[in-house]
Amino acid sequence: KGMALPRRILFPPEKICMDWQQRQRPGAGLLNLGNTCYINVILQCLTYTPPLANYLLSHEHSQSCQQQGFCMMCIMEVHIRNVLHSSASAILPGAVLRDLKFIGEEFEYGRQENAYEFLRCALNAMQRACLSGSSKTDIFSQETTIIHQIFGGVMRSRVTCLNCQAVTDSYTAFLDVSLDIRAASSLTTVLEDCVTSKELDLKECFKCSKCKRKVTAFKRITIHKAPRVLTLCLERADQWTGKKISKFVDYPEYLDLRPYMSDTAGEPLLCSLYAIVVHSGDTCLEGHFFCYTKASNGLWYKMDDESVDNCDTHTVLGQQAYLLFYAR
Repeated sequence: KGMALPRRILFPPEKICMDWQQRQRPGAGLLNLGNTCYINVILQCLTYTPPLANYLLSHEHSQSCQQQGFCMMCIMEVHIRNVLHSSASAILPGAVLRDLKFIGEEFEYGRQENAYEFLRCALNAMQRACLSGSSKTDIFSQETTIIHQIFGGVMRSRVTCLNCQAVTDSYTAFLDVSLDIRAASSLTTVLEDCVTSKELDLKECFKCSKCKRKVTAFKRITIHKAPRVLTLCLERADQWTGKKISKFVDYPEYLDLRPYMSDTAGEPLLCSLYAIVVHSGDTCLEGHFFCYTKASNGLWYKMDDESVDNCDTHTVLGQQAYLLFYAR
């Protein structure tokens, strides 16, 4: 409602399967070739994202791929199959390391980089692969690829003029959400603050289309379309000091998105935690990344480069999380 419709659907949402097609023990760990832990954690979290793994294991993409040279979807298809079907305890994500510059120009092999930035670049590279041959597709249709159908949501920004009560809505598609945790003790309090109306003063220059002048207004941002997989970044680099924010922020195993939606009426929109990324180290510019993922057998595992170890839910929920992955 209120949003422009795509002219064509590039991937029908009814084909997405949120439950694992096969249930098995976790796959292989990933070898670290020196400062590649930021790559390994994201590859593992994506590997254990059920709708993405189901799709790539079906070979549907590679059977119809026309792309010459680098294709992130083809690389991920081979990688996920290698991880889940390997008899080795650890494998090398060779194709990802070889094509690192194609995934993100800023990445330099052998240098410590940020896992969140790699996630964003990896998703964007997969999105570009899905749009290969669809360059003339309108922007709204581009947001119907398999990547947007899984990870994509839409935010609504509603500005209400305090003078005449006129409402102005704008919409923004997203593949992940970054959250300021400086004043928060829990994920739910951060989300509640995000959807709380905030006053815009005259300095912020909102010009009401009805009043025809700059006015004081309230702005409220809500989730208008919830993603099937919600990816959250708890910002741990203080934007003012650059120092790492090392506080614990409580996060639930099950998250109801309904209170943060544009339409808060209706059934709960429950999401289940299935992966987290943790950064250890005193500063954001150094240290080590490891992750916890839930395998298709329903059990949690700590994945720290080549090691894959069973753990319990209590351990997972007690981490100083950096990235959180929730699936509807």
